[in-house]
Amino acid sequence: MLQTILAPNPSPLTGPGTNSFLLGDREIAVIDPGPDIASHRDAILAAAQGRITHILVTHAHLDHSAGAAALSAATGAPVLAFGTAETGRSPVMETLACTTGGGEGRDLAFRPDRLLRDGDTVEGAGWRLTAIHTPGHMGNHLSFLWEDRLFCGDLVLGWSSTLISPPDGDLLDYFRSLDRVDALRPARLLPAHGDPVEAPAPRIAELRAHRRDRSAQILRALADGPADPATLAARIYDVPAQLMPAAARNVLAHLIALSELGATDPAGPITPETEFSLR
Repeated sequence: MLQTILAPNPSPLTGPGTNSFLLGDREIAVIDPGPDIASHRDAILAAAQGRITHILVTHAHLDHSAGAAALSAATGAPVLAFGTAETGRSPVMETLACTTGGGEGRDLAFRPDRLLRDGDTVEGAGWRLTAIHTPGHMGNHLSFLWEDRLFCGDLVLGWSSTLISPPDGDLLDYFRSLDRVDALRPARLLPAHGDPVEAPAPRIAELRAHRRDRSAQILRALADGPADPATLAARIYDVPAQLMPAAARNVLAHLIALSELGATDPAGPITPETEFSLR
């Protein structure tokens, strides 16, 4: 009833690649059609054998949503999602987007056929999914509850912490979404990258602790004086050079959250180059 088709798009940020899930027998829902790669689409079509009735997208990043339009054209199945790449941003992130534009990897062409809101259900023969709005990695991020399992997109990964890149990512939303998922008590999480998470509660607790530790590192570094996200990332992270821009975006997410909580002060309007100091 559940098949996983792995897209050929491995990278430091996607792990082994994007998992496209095929749920159902007579009527199949594709959850995250993945990147727009013809060989991946062909693999999905071959596995489904003409039975795709729904295409659901967790969020509008290119490695998740870009393949939706072509798969819909090939099958006639509608595309369902929370909204476009800009949908669901918090007010502070909307303000940031006006000065910086969006983050990396957004699928600006993505336009779902049907909008899903928190609590909406989608049904096919033998399966029922409930949409759970779980912003944090991206404002339009949805997870999908199937019985006691949760398709959680990029919210919770077993092999890595997820990238939170403002203005699309929001750390305070991320914490709220972790709490929301934890309260659902799923037996298993099915991330869009990597293996299933067999013990959701301990993994969620680990991710919360990781983010709190990172905030504490940033506050300790700011005790030496004001600094911008890139400078702080260079002090705090030990990652290859190609990952340092992503690290700086994560630091920016922490700085914005700490500013909203009253712990830091930006020196003027927030941008990726803004210096922050302790309040």
